[in-house]
Amino acid sequence: MKILISGASGFVGKEALRGFTGKGYELRALTRDVKKIEREFAKDASIDWQQIPAMDDEVAWGRALHEVDIVVHLAARVHVMRDHAADPLREFRKANVAGTEHLARLAAKHGVKRLVYVSTVKVNGEATSGGARYSETDVQPLQDSYSISKREAEQALLGVASETGLEVVIVRPPLVYGAEVKGHFIQMLRVLSRGIPLPLASVRNLRSLIYVKNLVDALIVCATHTAAVGQTYLVSDGEDISTPDLLRRLGAEMGHPARLVPFPPSLLKLLARLIGKSGQVERLLGSLQVDSGKIRSELNWTPPYSLQQGLKATSEWYRNAHL
Repeated sequence: MKILISGASGFVGKEALRGFTGKGYELRALTRDVKKIEREFAKDASIDWQQIPAMDDEVAWGRALHEVDIVVHLAARVHVMRDHAADPLREFRKANVAGTEHLARLAAKHGVKRLVYVSTVKVNGEATSGGARYSETDVQPLQDSYSISKREAEQALLGVASETGLEVVIVRPPLVYGAEVKGHFIQMLRVLSRGIPLPLASVRNLRSLIYVKNLVDALIVCATHTAAVGQTYLVSDGEDISTPDLLRRLGAEMGHPARLVPFPPSLLKLLARLIGKSGQVERLLGSLQVDSGKIRSELNWTPPYSLQQGLKATSEWYRNAHL
């Protein structure tokens, strides 16, 4: 079985290459920087490396999709903290909606059987409360350009599936962490390593996370299980954690205990609004929980690694790479 992975040089993409090759699948990897990823994987002969073609290059796309059975679509314009685009939503739609639909139509045209699309829990919403967990059918109004584009991409894929018979599976992860993680998670690791005090001891929230190896394992199941066709799945490690507990566990694994001090969360939110950092602070203070029961029951999937194992591996990577 031949599997094409788009966005193969990204954080999740590289782990997906390792995971799928470890299961014996024949891989074709699409990336914007073939030379860099080839060096990292020592030109693994089991992987066919290819540059992502221009959107209008039908011949190159034909080569990329030739004899492919399954596409795992990871490539995307991701959420950025400082977006300098004049019209961010337009740019997100161009990459995440038009690009995804274009790939799906070409895949169907070239006989690809299934496309697994990695979306985001942000399609469901930004926060939960009162111990509630998002299910796959929960939908909240969206204002963030990234989440809007991902929801529209999901809808476009379902339209292509209806028209062409292409099997589509949608996976919505919450925050993904692991070796080579970026964004807010690595910022937490940096703060811990420097021993900076954090006013978060009074926070009482719960958030779902997923270790990157658990996500890849779920993608492998979604790529191959007959019951996954046409379904959308939320995935997580299965153990929700508060921000203070997350920092304490990471600090303990790194050998740099978290220095947490009490401070009223309501005042933190007020200060965040005053300095224009509400979104970043809310991710530390608010809850976002998902119910991954559907994929567990329908596909008999369970995460192979515990939350603690994932945090330990991530901390070890950071300690070895940065300390």
